[in-house]
Amino acid sequence: MSVMPDFKGRVCLVTGASRGIGRAIALALAEAGADVGINCRQRVEDARTAAAAIQAMGRRAAVVQADVSRADEVARMVAETSAALGPIDILVNNAGTALRRTVDELTEADFDLTIAVNLKSAFLCTQAVLPHMRAQGWGRIVNISSGAARGAGAVGLHYCASKAGMEGMTRGYAARLVEEGITFNAVAPSLIETEETPPARTAAGASIPLGRMGRGDEVAQATLMVLANAYMTGQTVQLNGGRYFI
Repeated sequence: MSVMPDFKGRVCLVTGASRGIGRAIALALAEAGADVGINCRQRVEDARTAAAAIQAMGRRAAVVQADVSRADEVARMVAETSAALGPIDILVNNAGTALRRTVDELTEADFDLTIAVNLKSAFLCTQAVLPHMRAQGWGRIVNISSGAARGAGAVGLHYCASKAGMEGMTRGYAARLVEEGITFNAVAPSLIETEETPPARTAAGASIPLGRMGRGDEVAQATLMVLANAYMTGQTVQLNGGRYFI
């Protein structure tokens, strides 16, 4: 049996996929043979560039702009993706926000926004794709969490709470869907360098035992590993270069 994932004939939806980790995951899924729905909230041109890269691989891609913290927009996103590519077999909940706030700076609005974008969105998107997955007896869902779910984190307590909730949701769904052929896991990267990582953050890579920050393609590799493993469910895979509790 090949250990390489083969998602030919599968339709995937990746939220927050116009850039960074989400874009890397979308491209990796296309390389594995999938057709990919690319969600973005604002960066439509970046999402179209990612879609063009997927189409250049001979796969289909659709760009759907939507705020995944809103139920009505999630319903529209799933409907438009399904109309363009077919029913969604694989969901990657990657969309998120990371408002850096101290305890004294954090407002109720900041807290509510973080929970809505990072946690509620994963619930809304999951609920929207479940009917098709249940009907066919097969589905794969991955939440992109963070090492902050288990540590103090550098962003703030609101971010820690949202990611810890995401991992709890992962286990809860996994236990209730496993007998229906649907697996649900999480990937928790820490200190990943993207095109918008500030220099001060990049310098933090020196504190990682591996000696550098992680890359988006490494997160994508771990995500595909989890998606391809039919026996793994309810788990969180950590990528942190050997650094813990950050």
